[in-house]
Amino acid sequence: MRDGQRQRLETMTETSGTSQSEASAGEDCVRQVLVANQLGLHARPASQIAREAQGFLASISLVGQGQTVDAKSILDVLTLAAGPGSTIEIRASGEDAEAAVERISQLFATRFGEK
Repeated sequence: MRDGQRQRLETMTETSGTSQSEASAGEDCVRQVLVANQLGLHARPASQIAREAQGFLASISLVGQGQTVDAKSILDVLTLAAGPGSTIEIRASGEDAEAAVERISQLFATRFGEK
């Protein structure tokens, strides 16, 4: 391999390494919330979570009772079977992760509009 080719290859490797690290450098945000509504995470709250989560670019998951689920999927959220008093962790990564966690936390704080 000639010196010019070697130098170009090294430059390409350095550049691709930089872009890979920049691409994976998304914001991470985590918050714990309490399921305070009387019936827990039933169909209506699960659909609210999924609908709100789908409005964000961030990857959003909910963690509870030993499992992690995609917050953008109503069926996944329902599989948590989180009853009243359960603690759920909201995790998000990506450019709008903080806003996503804040918005979903607000749903829990307002008990999904239930009394």
